[in-house]
Amino acid sequence: MVLSAAYEMTSGRLWSLVGVFVGAVGLLALTRRRWSLWTVVLGAAGAVIGLVVVLMAKGGPGTGYGIVGGYVSLVVGLVAVVLGVLVRRRAARAAAPRAS
Repeated sequence: MVLSAAYEMTSGRLWSLVGVFVGAVGLLALTRRRWSLWTVVLGAAGAVIGLVVVLMAKGGPGTGYGIVGGYVSLVVGLVAVVLGVLVRRRAARAAAPRAS
């Protein structure tokens, strides 16, 4: 049985995996409350990488352009950004002086 080129690691697949990894590291940074800025930055980087992969893909799933991983990277990155912003707002609200 000969394996086709559909199983090779292409540059699109590699970049989509990098985007997913960066976004996931951003989500893991939420475990430390002070690192919420890193969550926003890494999530945005993962989302941008995913967006670039999706925009540069010339074919659909299974063609080797990494479009599925690009969408996953985009979603993971956006989730990290939203959660990071929410944590930052909550921390700012808790640190603000209350009016008596």
